[in-house]
Amino acid sequence: MLGEQEAREAIVTTGRRLYERHILASIEGNMSIRLDGDRILATPSGLNKGFMREGDLVVTDLDGKAEGGGRPSSEMPMHLAIYREREDIEAIVHAHPTAATGYAVAGRNLPAAVLAEIVTTLGCIPIARYGTPSTDELAESVIDPIKSYDALLLGNHGALTAGTSLEQAEERMYQLEHFAQISLVAELLGGPKTFSLAEVEQLSALREKAGGRPVPPACYPVDISQETITLTKDELIALVTDAVRTLR
Repeated sequence: MLGEQEAREAIVTTGRRLYERHILASIEGNMSIRLDGDRILATPSGLNKGFMREGDLVVTDLDGKAEGGGRPSSEMPMHLAIYREREDIEAIVHAHPTAATGYAVAGRNLPAAVLAEIVTTLGCIPIARYGTPSTDELAESVIDPIKSYDALLLGNHGALTAGTSLEQAEERMYQLEHFAQISLVAELLGGPKTFSLAEVEQLSALREKAGGRPVPPACYPVDISQETITLTKDELIALVTDAVRTLR
């Protein structure tokens, strides 16, 4: 766990990199790091993340009460909900990278079980249902998917990654965006080729051997020979939406 000064330096440096790599634009996006106890260091509201200074950052408790002056990101409730839900998460990055956000705005799932590096690191990347930005709706929309996933698309909004360090959360954001770009190219070439169930099981074993959690069931290809297939509400909505769009 970083000390507060180190955490401030890390967020400022990360914000600059995200801005320079066009993962963030203007005043959008936000980041946070879990400090000692129940204290969270977060980016401020209404400031370009590529030009922040260490003193601009705001410390809050897990209820969102800020220490001293400053106003944290208006989407802080989303960060706090995630920290409360998962004690292993130490940092969060929320951004609007172009390709990934394009999928989120289109309501399109990124393909599951098509790229080994994604299966072994992120599993797959679901879409959280839309929640109005800066409201409790947004926080509520991520609670269920964040239980099983470290990277999410936010419906009609953007993307979110979490990790055991800010560096890991940042790298996961780059990885998510790169995968979204690869997925777009694959679609132009006729669509991605999905791994077999056995292939995903092998990749899941590699993931667990490296210390990762088991690959979530939704990341596996569907075995159509099964009598019963289980989907979450959000997965069912996404499936029906894709089907309706195809028929139009």
